[in-house]
Amino acid sequence: MTGLHDTTGDGSGPTVVSIDAMGGDRGPAAVVAGISLAADKSPNLRFLLHGPAEELERLVAKRKDLAGRCEIRDATGIVTMEDKPAQVMRNGKNTSMWSAIDSVRAGEATVCVSCGNTGALMALSMVRLRKLPGVNRPAIAVLWPSRSASGFNVMLDVGADIRADAHDLLQYALMGTSYARNGMGIAHPRVGLLNVGTEEHKGRAELKEAHDLIGAQAEEASFTFVGFVEGGDLPGDVADVIVTDGFTGNVALKTGEGTASLIGDLLKEAFAYSLLSRLASILALSSLKRLRKRIDPRRVNGGVFLGLNGTVVKSHGAADATGVAAAVRLAEQLALSGFSDKLAARVASTAPQAHDAPPDDAENGKTP
Repeated sequence: MTGLHDTTGDGSGPTVVSIDAMGGDRGPAAVVAGISLAADKSPNLRFLLHGPAEELERLVAKRKDLAGRCEIRDATGIVTMEDKPAQVMRNGKNTSMWSAIDSVRAGEATVCVSCGNTGALMALSMVRLRKLPGVNRPAIAVLWPSRSASGFNVMLDVGADIRADAHDLLQYALMGTSYARNGMGIAHPRVGLLNVGTEEHKGRAELKEAHDLIGAQAEEASFTFVGFVEGGDLPGDVADVIVTDGFTGNVALKTGEGTASLIGDLLKEAFAYSLLSRLASILALSSLKRLRKRIDPRRVNGGVFLGLNGTVVKSHGAADATGVAAAVRLAEQLALSGFSDKLAARVASTAPQAHDAPPDDAENGKTP
């Protein structure tokens, strides 16, 4: 179909999400199944679906809730997980990933969602969408299960760039604050800076400098700076936004995923140990289901690329339909909040109060 009539978050029409259908490990069938699940929950969602037209038309035709809600863009090339970002930059113009990002660049969609190669997706996003003024290094933000009231903390960067100086960390704090406010509904986020200890004299020189820079911006940017936090605070209730460099953040993320997998396996072994333990697992079945749902990574699937002229949501490469649907719902929520415009206002300079949100938000007491 054509003429999806994109909305930019003012609620006046459907929200258009651009989907890279070919990036995931499970193929386009899982992606189409995922957007179908999301469409079933959100009647205002529309999709630009990028990939081989013939295959996608066949998959979409099987989903009644996608009838009249998808426009397919033929793109025969596929970015694999093994492709180098530089290779994709040179030769990837006919790929579904490139096409999906370009739809956001052209203003046809508000957000792009891809399960594909993270490095290639970030490289293409930076070249096609460009960085926001004042942003030196874009960041990837993820939601980390926690004890906080919202159930999750925002952590960034988790791998967009392994380096970060003090000014970069300040930008991450501002971007993370905007994400927490507009993506999670936290009006006055708490921000922490990840370090090897909470004492102010600990850590590298750039962390100490960033500590002072972030603290100086807290009042103007309407967040509370809690100072240094430690690794044990990632799932805690000390900060809503945890700021770190991409190397540390990626190691922490992969460690957390591995630990969660280990705990799941150990629980299975423990409940299968004897007849009595198997009986106990039956008695605890409802509680175990609640726990599994609470920590299921598919339900919070989606790393958000921050610092670009457009919003890109990176879904996990192994995401199934549930995971893809979660990433699409996150994309929709960010689009409806006007996140891109508010983030641009927030990071336009390190004096964010001079770049406030539009007047209607200011009147409602909201800030970017």
